Amino acid sequence: MPKLPIDPEVADIAPADVELTVYDKQHVVTYIRLLQADSEGADWREVARIVLHVDPEGEPDRARNAYESHLARAKWMTEQGRLLRGAGST
Repeated sequence: MPKLPIDPEVADIAPADVELTVYDKQHVVTYIRLLQADSEGADWREVARIVLHVDPEGEPDRARNAYESHLARAKWMTEQGRLLRGAGST
């Protein structure tokens, strides 16, 4: 298995494809960090700054959109995208 990047740059909006994308595979660690922060009740602004590297004070709309779309994608991946079940499992 190829080594996953620990802290890759993120797009302004996460993919919305119905299949896993190369971007998704490169951002597995990002998605896990978002899910963990969400489960712990972390403030979205702190998560955007630390995990997504987007300044919520300087770019509030961009930060919020990036946070919301990436968190939604992370949740989709655990529910339908097979993040935790493996891409080959049913």
